[in-house]
Amino acid sequence: MNLKEIKEMISLMNENGLMELELERDGLKIRLKKNGADIQQQIVAPPSSQLQAELQMQKEEGPLKSGRQDLTEIKSPMVGTFYRAPSPDSAPFVDMGSEIQTGQVVCIIEAMKLMNEIKSEVNGRIKEILVENGHPIEFGQVLFRVEPF
Repeated sequence: MNLKEIKEMISLMNENGLMELELERDGLKIRLKKNGADIQQQIVAPPSSQLQAELQMQKEEGPLKSGRQDLTEIKSPMVGTFYRAPSPDSAPFVDMGSEIQTGQVVCIIEAMKLMNEIKSEVNGRIKEILVENGHPIEFGQVLFRVEPF
């Protein structure tokens, strides 16, 4: 699936007043959901069997492997490339020690040439940034650890 096809899906949604559209093709699942005037893209590739096993182990071990039960993890909702800033010459969305609010953008994940803003689901302070800027990431990979307020 290419960018042109995704744009056509968005146009189809707008023309027909659809609030949500989901398509699965060749193991790639794309879900477009409209919230008011915004359209959010969620692109999910099927996780590998190794990743599924790791996610299951994490689930059984609890929220953090490090044993730090006081921290909340912000995980990647998709496979893509992690970016800490909106452009190469811009300041990062967050740094170590930054205070964040629910709904605040903490990073961008590029997937299939689409830039997807990842927003915090918790109020807190960034304690760990676990991914380097520009590096590839997997579905479910921990990006940040946050000390909730």
